[in-house]
Amino acid sequence: MKHLLTIFITLCVLSGFAQKSLPAEVIKSIESRIANGYSPSIAIGIIDKDGPQYYLFGTKTAGGQPVNEHTIYEIGSISKTFTGILLAQAVLEGKVKTDDPAQKHLPSTVKLPTKDGKQITLGHLYDHTSALARMPSNFNPKDPANPYADYTVEQMYTFINGYTLPRDIGSQYEYSNLAQGLLGHILSLKAGSSYEALMLSKIAKPLHMKETKITFDDKMKQNLAMGYSQGVQVSNWDIPTLAGAGAIRSSVHDMLIYLQANMGLKKSKLLPAMQLAHQARHDKPGGGTRVGLGWHISKGAEGDVIWHNGGTGGYRTFVGFVKETGQGVVVLTNSSKGADDLGMHLLNSTAKLIEVKKAALIDIKKAADAQGGDAAWKVYEELKKDQVNKYEFNEDEINTLGYTYLQGGNTKAALALFKINVTEYPKSANAYDSYGEALMNDGQKEAAIENYKKSLELNPGNTNATDMLAKMGVGEGVKVFPVEESVLESYVGVYELAPNFTITITRTGSKLFGQATGQGQFELFAKSATEFFLKIVEAQVTFSVKEGKVESMTLFQGGQVMPGKKIK
Repeated sequence: MKHLLTIFITLCVLSGFAQKSLPAEVIKSIESRIANGYSPSIAIGIIDKDGPQYYLFGTKTAGGQPVNEHTIYEIGSISKTFTGILLAQAVLEGKVKTDDPAQKHLPSTVKLPTKDGKQITLGHLYDHTSALARMPSNFNPKDPANPYADYTVEQMYTFINGYTLPRDIGSQYEYSNLAQGLLGHILSLKAGSSYEALMLSKIAKPLHMKETKITFDDKMKQNLAMGYSQGVQVSNWDIPTLAGAGAIRSSVHDMLIYLQANMGLKKSKLLPAMQLAHQARHDKPGGGTRVGLGWHISKGAEGDVIWHNGGTGGYRTFVGFVKETGQGVVVLTNSSKGADDLGMHLLNSTAKLIEVKKAALIDIKKAADAQGGDAAWKVYEELKKDQVNKYEFNEDEINTLGYTYLQGGNTKAALALFKINVTEYPKSANAYDSYGEALMNDGQKEAAIENYKKSLELNPGNTNATDMLAKMGVGEGVKVFPVEESVLESYVGVYELAPNFTITITRTGSKLFGQATGQGQFELFAKSATEFFLKIVEAQVTFSVKEGKVESMTLFQGGQVMPGKKIK
C-alpha cells in the first residue's frame, strides 16, 4: 500500500452558478491534512441562495482516483437527523405523538424499563434523555471490523427486558445509539417496512436523493471512497438493527440537497417536519448546546448552528447550517480523523481550526520497517530534539502500530513503539499496560511487572494489569479510596474545558458520575479525595480545591491535559 503522504491533492470547484472559493485558511488546512496523512480525501459542499458549490480534495483510496461530488461515504450518526425527521413527519401525520410511551409501539413481549412509574416516550428516545445506555451491554461483535453487523433485534429486546434505568427519565442528557436505533426500529414497525424502505419513501425519493441509501447499489460501490483508520484501509459497517442511529451512506451532492430542503431553499412537503425537528427540546448538554429531534443546536457568531456529525470505522462526517445566514455546509472524509472544525469554522467565524502537523508515526514506521526497533527509537529522538513543533504524536496510532508489530512477531519494533508512548505520555495507564505486555512477550519479566504496576498506579481500574500481575505472582490491584458523600457533593457542577465542551458532574449516593457534551455518562472511581479514574476508558480526573471551594477540574486522557473551570 502506498503511503498516505503520496496521495495526490486535487481541488475541483463545481457549481451551476457563479464560482466561489473556500477561505484561504480552510484550503491550507485541508491540503495540510491530506499531505500529512490525516485522510485520503476531504469533500466539502456549501449550499446557499446561489445554489451548491463543491470543493473536492484527495482520492477515494490512498493514491487512487480523485473524489467527485457523487463519491459515496458512510455518514454515520448524521443518520439520526433522518430519523428525527421521520418521527416529526409521523407526528404531523397524526400517527404518533412525541409524548407517546415508546412501550405502546413495541411488541407485548418487550418490556421497556420504567422509573418511579414514569415511562420513556418517543421524544425521550430522540432527545437523548431516555436514561437508556449509550450502547447495550450484550453488544459483543464477532467481527470488530464490522461490529454492528451481527447484532440482532432479538438481542436488543433481550437487553431492554433486563435493563434497569440508572436515573430518572428526562433528567439528564446521555447520547445513546441504542435509544435512537430503537426509535428507528419503532418507526419501521409502525410503517410495516424496513428502516431503509421508510427512509427512502419518506425522504430520499421525494427529494430525488438517488445516492442516499443503506444498501449499496452497483453505482454506489463504484463511487465508494474506502474508509481508513490510522492510515490503514478498513471495512465498511453494516448496521441492520440500529439502522436509525447510523447506517446511511450518501454523497456531498445528495447531502446538499438534504440541507437545501432543511433550510427551505428547496421546496418540499417535508419542510414542516424538518422545521419541527429543528426546534430545541432542552439544553441539558450544557455549554450553550441544545437538542432538537436528532439535531444539536449551538450558539455561533452569525446565528445558531444546527448540526450533527457522524463516524463509523473509517469515516468522519459533518453537516450543519445557519438559518440567519442562509448557508449550509457538508464535510465528508474517508478517515477516522475528524474534520468537524472545518464545518464549524465555515458556519461560525469564531470557531477555530485545529493545528495540522505531520504525523510523526510516518517517519517512525518507515524506520522500523526498514531497520528495526532501534532505528525507530532513534528517529523518535531526532524528531523530538530537532522538529518537535512540526510533528504530531498520537498515542492511539502509536499503540495500534505497536500491536501490529507485536502480533506480527516483530517484538523489538513493538517494544520501541510502546517505549515511545510511555515516554511521550507518562500519565497514560494504557501506554504502560501495552509496554508491559511487550516486555513480558520478550521475556523481560521484572520490567513487565514494573510497567504493569505503573499502569495500575495511574488507573486502579485496569483489570488487565491486575490479572497479568496475578499471573506473575504479584499482589492485588489498588483498591478504590473511600470518599465522604459531602466531599463528593462539593464536586457536583458543570466544568467548561473548551468552548461548547463541558463535563457535568453528578452524584448518586456514594457514587460520582461525569458526562461530557454529546457523550454518555461515566462513573468516576476515587484513588484519593481529589483524584479519580474511569474504568470504561483510560482517563483520570482531578479536582482543584482552594480554601474549601472547588474551583476547577482537570481531565487527563490520551496524553492530553484539559483543565476546566467550574461554571455552575
